[in-house]
Order: sequence, then C-alpha cells, then structure tokens
Amino acid sequence: MESAEKYVMEVQAGEIQKYVHIVEAFQAPLYRYCTRMLGNRQEAEDAVQDILIRAFEKIEGYKPTGSFSSWLYRIAHYHCLNLLRKRSVQRKFQRWFRQDTITESAEQTMTGRLFGEPLASAITSLNAEERSLLILRALEEKSFAEIGEISGKSAGAVKKKYGRLKLKLQKLMEQKGGAGYAQGQSYTSR
Repeated sequence: MESAEKYVMEVQAGEIQKYVHIVEAFQAPLYRYCTRMLGNRQEAEDAVQDILIRAFEKIEGYKPTGSFSSWLYRIAHYHCLNLLRKRSVQRKFQRWFRQDTITESAEQTMTGRLFGEPLASAITSLNAEERSLLILRALEEKSFAEIGEISGKSAGAVKKKYGRLKLKLQKLMEQKGGAGYAQGQSYTSR
C-alpha cells in the first residue's frame, strides 16, 4: 500500500484530513484481524476504532524504516493482546463470585463455526500470542519479516515459533479428532 505511505507523510506534514484515506485502506483488514483475535464482532469494531485513533495520535512517531502496515498491525497486535488479558482477568474474577454452569463464549462459538472441530478446539487452546501468529501468517498472509516487525521479534525467531506452532496444532488436532485428521489439513504444511 504505497499510497498509504504517501498519505502518512501528508498527515505528518499537517494535512490531517488525509487520514481518512488511511482509515479507508486499513479499516476492513484490521477488523478481520481483530475479529479473529477477539472472537467478538462488537469488541472488534471498538478495537479498530481505538487502534485507528491511537495510530492517528502517534503518527508523528512513525518512521518509514518499516512498512506503515506493519506499524499499524503492531498497534493492533498489542491492543488485542491487552484486551484478551483483561478479558481473562475479568473471567477469573467472575468465576470467584459465580459458580454457574459454564457456557461457551462468543469467541469459542465463532471459532467453531469458522474452522469446525477439532481445528477450532485446537485454536481455542492456543494462547493469545500463538493465535495472533497463526492469524497473521495463515489468514492475513503476512511474511515472517512483517510479523517480526509487528511482534517486535526477528523474522528468524518468528519462523521458528511458527514451525513449533504448526507442530503444536497438529498434536492438539490429533488429540481432539483422531490421528488422521491433522495430517489431512493443508494449512499445517505452510
């Protein structure tokens, strides 16, 4: 998105009305990413707004050493991780006061619909950083270098982590759906 880089420079130069073009270019991809990370459409919509506002507030600090897309996804990555951490703390807190029957969360329901069992079950057992890596690589089709920029790690470290993640997913899927299921999945060979 080389035009995004142009708009970023114009916004940095004081033409703040050009930020609308950045919003138009990145709103849908960020929404997809946030929906996959958070598993909740309303939370994802709110997250995208927060991310775009935060990016606008910090755009003066953007340096074109990496792509603007990676810089923006880095903001989204950490924002979603923070929301998931807060959600986890809230759930633990709620469990202390309520021992009702546990129902499936919206995130678990959506993951199940998107991926089916046993892949959905395996994905929900991943931690937030592993899920983010999987989403960025397999669904958003980001390169290891871009994911490295987003997560603050080297491309080599991301590639190794992704390799371990594929093996972990394969083992989880074998446990959930039988030995033949995971071997027939094409995404694990990426």
